[in-house]
Amino acid sequence: MADIKQKAQGMYSSAQPRNISELIKDTHNIYESLCIISKRATQIAVQMKRELHAKLEEFASTTENLEEIHENKEQIEISKFYERLPNPAIIATNEFLEGTLYHRYRDTK
Repeated sequence: MADIKQKAQGMYSSAQPRNISELIKDTHNIYESLCIISKRATQIAVQMKRELHAKLEEFASTTENLEEIHENKEQIEISKFYERLPNPAIIATNEFLEGTLYHRYRDTK
């Protein structure tokens, strides 16, 4: 997961126009390419969510008293870091275009 965060830190967090011919270079079909990208984006989103929740659980208090809830600066910084990361779809698209995303077709037998 750290690998994904390191790659994502150098990316633009907003969407950019893409050349469709680059997207269909491997699959020869835009819909297959988008399906591969969307499945990888879902994987990335789940991994990021699990990691974020694991880090935030370290700060969870065991008391149920609402008066004792206070803000922790480290917790806020962790949340802001994950908010600044690009969308998982942008990360997955870059992985696909760079050729670092492995995909294969299931055997239909």
